Amino acid sequence: MPPVLSALWLLLAAAFLAALLLQVRRGGPGPRPGLFQDLIRYGKTKSGCGQRPAWLRLLYLPKRWFSHFYILSVVWNGFLLLLLIQALFLARPFPIWLQDLLSALGGASQNQDVGDKHLSALLVLMLLWLHSFRRLIECLCISVFSSGVIHIVQYCFALGYYIVIGLTVLCQVPANVSNGKDLFMQICWYHILGIMMYIWASVHQHRCHVILANLRKSKSGKVVNLNHSIPFGDWFERVSCPHYFAELLIYVSLAITFGFQNLTWWLVVMFVLFNQALAAVLCQEFYVNKFSCYPTHRKAFIPFLF
Repeated sequence: MPPVLSALWLLLAAAFLAALLLQVRRGGPGPRPGLFQDLIRYGKTKSGCGQRPAWLRLLYLPKRWFSHFYILSVVWNGFLLLLLIQALFLARPFPIWLQDLLSALGGASQNQDVGDKHLSALLVLMLLWLHSFRRLIECLCISVFSSGVIHIVQYCFALGYYIVIGLTVLCQVPANVSNGKDLFMQICWYHILGIMMYIWASVHQHRCHVILANLRKSKSGKVVNLNHSIPFGDWFERVSCPHYFAELLIYVSLAITFGFQNLTWWLVVMFVLFNQALAAVLCQEFYVNKFSCYPTHRKAFIPFLF
């Protein structure tokens, strides 16, 4: 188990759990000004925080810059995927700088043979890349962004996240292994189960993003407004933020693809759980405060539970 990465993901999960508990305990009718609220809110959930000083507003960036995260992920994690494919099938070792970086992050695990995790890591990195590519296409071609903003700290954090997540995958296998001939002999039932769950969650997340975008479009597909409306259809009938719930399921599916037993990745799942739960609670608060007729049976994040 990579100790540095495990500690990092545990720390991040604990930080977002603390933020979630603070926000749930605070309750109240709406957001309050303050650095804490500035750092946990973005987009529509920042509305109602009050007018910030001009110098603080310089730290706000357009929410439409979300696409930058996925551009970085497609390029960086695509590069890591290419290096892994070359290592497995062409017997080309990772560059020295990458071997040193993975060794520093993963410790002794980089020098150990971990058997069927070669295929698991390859599949997970491929699925992560496909997820980022789909989200990039959705941001560029489907989503309709308003004038919402994100804090520069949130922006930099997200960029760092997509760099570290790919390295986390590579740390699960030896850096100098090349067993491509026997790679697909390692396929197991949990690989198939994980991929099926990944596809199921991805389809629903895409549908939810289309539903959100269509709230601002005419039937012909032309953008007619940038207002917020109550979404209906698909998983929106049960939760306010089904696209966040689908994101969690996607990461759970990757944990399954790793064979259920990868503790480091389950810590990643914990981080995603608390991160997305916090965002969902804030969105639920926005909807309830803005729409008096908002469906009362909808949970914020997980159907029937939360």
